[in-house]
Amino acid sequence: KQITKRINIDYWGSTSELNNSLYVGSYGRGTEIFTSDIDLIVRLPFKTYEKFNNYSSNGQSALLSEVKGILQKTYGTSHIKGDGQVIGINFTDGINFEIVPAFINVNKSYTYGDSNGGGNWKTTDPRSEIEALNTLNKNTNKNLKRLCRMIRAWKNHCNVQMSGILIDTLAYKFLSDWDYRDKSFLYYDFMSRDFFKYLKEIDESKTYWLAPGSNRYVRKNGNFKYKATQAYNKSLEAISKENMNHTAKQKWREIYGTRFPN
Repeated sequence: KQITKRINIDYWGSTSELNNSLYVGSYGRGTEIFTSDIDLIVRLPFKTYEKFNNYSSNGQSALLSEVKGILQKTYGTSHIKGDGQVIGINFTDGINFEIVPAFINVNKSYTYGDSNGGGNWKTTDPRSEIEALNTLNKNTNKNLKRLCRMIRAWKNHCNVQMSGILIDTLAYKFLSDWDYRDKSFLYYDFMSRDFFKYLKEIDESKTYWLAPGSNRYVRKNGNFKYKATQAYNKSLEAISKENMNHTAKQKWREIYGTRFPN
């Protein structure tokens, strides 16, 4: 709220702690389980875009520097991240905010600056992704976001090379066609098994998918087939031992780690 208020004071002449900002990324989509990095888009006036777009070279870098200076009025520890697209503020409690200054477009997407390679403008459409996930989550008895969080636990426990948006995209595609997508917790063993089966059977030559809602390219950053196969086989073992409660739980813990109840 203080980040939003600082932006609103300097750019919009307002003290609002809510207007002109949007949580994005895994936190904004509601699919994160370890809250450490929070992505926040802050909307700036179009006249600010015109100002920096008229720079002869790398107005994007100058934009980030200006917003950094404004945020330093409130947070002296703010710094520009190395990727040249966000401003980072690291808090002592371990929560890190990554702030993207952006300009809203007619279709509700955002234009933001990338200072790399001499500087250029890029477009992102997080609202469409959030809306698509929210809709399917509602239509699947909240199973979509729960599956996304479960797979993050697997990713973290088994060191799987998958980004958050790739997990969300593949979970979305899987549940869109899964026969038991609207069932309750009783079916979560089957949901785990069938999703890992879905992952292991994806053609290894496929390198990208289209994100739900925005249709942006989501690229694979590593091969997850082997670990998905391992998880699938362990899920079969767990299901076969469901009458031996402790044994089954230990097998699920080999997949999901200690976040799965012992």
